[in-house]
Amino acid sequence: MGVRRMMEFLGNVVPFVSDMPAPVNTAGDEVAPDPAGPLSLFMFKTTIEPHIGEVSYFKVMSGTLHAGDDLDNVTRGSKERLAQIYCVCGQIKTPVDELHAGDIGATVKLKDVRTGNTLDAKGIDWEFDFIKYPAPKYQRAVRPVTESDAEKLNQILTRMHEEDPTWTIEQSRELKQTILSGMGEFHLRTLKWRVENNDKLPIIFEEPKIPYRETITKAARADYRHKKQSGGSGQFGEVHLIIEPYTEGMPAPTTYKFGNQEYTMKVRDTQEIPLAWGGKLVVCDCIVGGAIDTRFIPAIVKGLMDRMEQGPLTGSYARDVRVCIYDGKMHPVDSNEISFRLAGRNAFSEAFRNANPKVLEPVYDVEVFVPGDVMGDVMSDLQGRRATIRGMNSENGFEKISARVPLKEMSSYSTALSSITGGRSSFTMKFASYELVPGDVQDKLLKEYAEKGGNDD
Repeated sequence: MGVRRMMEFLGNVVPFVSDMPAPVNTAGDEVAPDPAGPLSLFMFKTTIEPHIGEVSYFKVMSGTLHAGDDLDNVTRGSKERLAQIYCVCGQIKTPVDELHAGDIGATVKLKDVRTGNTLDAKGIDWEFDFIKYPAPKYQRAVRPVTESDAEKLNQILTRMHEEDPTWTIEQSRELKQTILSGMGEFHLRTLKWRVENNDKLPIIFEEPKIPYRETITKAARADYRHKKQSGGSGQFGEVHLIIEPYTEGMPAPTTYKFGNQEYTMKVRDTQEIPLAWGGKLVVCDCIVGGAIDTRFIPAIVKGLMDRMEQGPLTGSYARDVRVCIYDGKMHPVDSNEISFRLAGRNAFSEAFRNANPKVLEPVYDVEVFVPGDVMGDVMSDLQGRRATIRGMNSENGFEKISARVPLKEMSSYSTALSSITGGRSSFTMKFASYELVPGDVQDKLLKEYAEKGGNDD
């Protein structure tokens, strides 16, 4: 409805491609839309259609394209043959023999083409980068109703991401969830409807877990003996260690005092292990007199990493801890790597809980652009989300509020902001840092983790 009038308007009013400023490629060179120039296409959209498969839409940036032309995909380094080319009007695809600079067309069954790729004639290396995707603003964890459909769901989501790259999918090893991101609640509901109605796969949306971190705020000492006898050679390993908060550039450990006892450290070796999730684990080998053989130290470090990857408090990643292994015992027959790995892991867990542990949460820098008449309502909503307001000013006719907000409080913010402002506002968010959670929030997290049986070592 209204399509013909819209097309007539475009034909009468919008300038022809040759009257527009020449587009610029990624090298900064202007590319004139010349039908006699070198052939170059920009692929701006991909759809999946029943009985056809992948349909790639493109604009001819330069030159003249003929059906059957062989082109190089300069973005992905592959070769493609465009066996058939079409002019498209809605669902109607009309085969054509050629398309000229400025024309928009479609083709099917390309091998290795994605939205945003550039296809050039041989010997040309132009590349275009016109599409800037906005950062996602709404996230949900997604899973199939039937667990056995997980692989099928991943295939469907990957295909839908190719159609619309603003749907992004992340397999989070840390959260053990598939995280789906989009531009808003309606955007993700659209995907859910398509998966359930077109692909006949029922799915469930859930609140994403928050990637908390754990750390400690004081030094603590612990020892643990792992002993297991089950006929023949058994398992035996004993580890004594001290842990403390780690900060960059801190001096090597010398002495610690717990109660009336003083422990002197003689550091033989130090390992600094940068953690993939941020922060470090520093391990100091302070064993003297051969109490534990050097060959068992890597096993102890593995045990420590087990607990760094699954913190004792909430099962989240731990960070910024220094461990001094200063004593222990071994058995000439029963000691092995698994014994010391388990001893190190359990000693670390015990010390961690005694070191005044704290949970850290991700905090984001948020900028909200609002009309002046609803600014008070938006400010009140932000403060209810534990936000710290950092500044306000005017920008492009809108009021801009700058704040720092915990990620946990932002899960449905796009929907709430749209409701408060009648859809007249927008916001951006960017990771800032990890900060301590309030005491009441930490108590709640620890209780939830304990109820799930997560405290069992």
